[in-house]
Amino acid sequence: MDERLSHIAFENASADISCFDNGTEVKEYHAMIHVDAKRLPYSQQLEAVLNAYNQLLEGPLKGVQAVFKRYFLSDAANQADEVILSDVTDCAKSIIEQAPLDGTKVALWCYLMTGVQTSLTQSGLYEVKHGAFRHLWNGSAHNMAANSEYQTRLLFNEYNMQLLEEGCTLEANCIRTWLFVNDVDLNYGGVVRARNQFFFTQGLTVHTHFIASTGIGGRQQDPNVLSQMDNYAIAGIEKSQIHYLYAPTHLNRTSDYGVSFERGTYIDYADRRHVFISGTASINNKGEVMYPKDIVKQTHRMWENVEALLKEAECTYDDVSEMVVYLRDVADYELVKEMYEERFHGKPYVIVLAPVCRPGWLVEMECMAIKKNEKPEHPAF
Repeated sequence: MDERLSHIAFENASADISCFDNGTEVKEYHAMIHVDAKRLPYSQQLEAVLNAYNQLLEGPLKGVQAVFKRYFLSDAANQADEVILSDVTDCAKSIIEQAPLDGTKVALWCYLMTGVQTSLTQSGLYEVKHGAFRHLWNGSAHNMAANSEYQTRLLFNEYNMQLLEEGCTLEANCIRTWLFVNDVDLNYGGVVRARNQFFFTQGLTVHTHFIASTGIGGRQQDPNVLSQMDNYAIAGIEKSQIHYLYAPTHLNRTSDYGVSFERGTYIDYADRRHVFISGTASINNKGEVMYPKDIVKQTHRMWENVEALLKEAECTYDDVSEMVVYLRDVADYELVKEMYEERFHGKPYVIVLAPVCRPGWLVEMECMAIKKNEKPEHPAF
């Protein structure tokens, strides 16, 4: 990760930005935009976020294109429509009710690049094209089937068809998914069953590989949506470029307790390495929850687990470009925020309200990392 991190203040909002610049035409940025004026009504908070974003693109990030955005909302039923109407950026957009725990109504994570071409494909996926690769992003996929299991099965069926239309498969090209589950304590079991069954039909097993993922509480605008999916795939990627992370000293295989995702995945290009760390909590290599009911110890163990995964990808927290932190209990926010500020001040991150898939886990985090690479056997990004 390039060392350039910056904090920029705007009217009623601010942004923390990371930048990866290895001297090629593709620079990568992550920005977390937060509202600073908590008492403003929602429309004005959203306006502050959008103004901050636009000012970034008119000023310090001029010439940069968004490739993916996620809006974190406090009340999607009353707020999502305005995001859809107000943000017409040509990129994949995820909109989810996971309230920012700083007391505001909206926060925005943006992933941006220079030197790429973006477009909406006929399949409905957003394409980010550079060199030999087409990066395919999708956000806020959902349907209205009868329960979380059927909804998730349909989500994967539809996504699989989109990938096939792009000359890809789930097994060979999908790198990362996010599954947001309405009332995760009740509906996560159905999501797990549908994913397990669908993956098996696609040749994704414990003997092959799974896909890096976050499965977490999150509510869509319509309360009948029990499972929403975001996803990322790469057309043109070779198997030799994809590597899976296990950190067996700290973590077990997820299949040991009946679920099917990878702890992390990294992608090697000639000039850079991308690392995708799945949602990670306070767990040991036997699959047990570590330090029940202790938010401080759980946070430290979670950090240690993520650090072990990063180390396996020859990275450290210095290479991390953004972090999303999920808390089960609003009352833990001030303490966890203090811990993150002490260790990661200036790093783009957001802390949101989102119960983890096991009630005993009080906190979970995911992140992306990037580092310079010299792998001439692979094509450049």
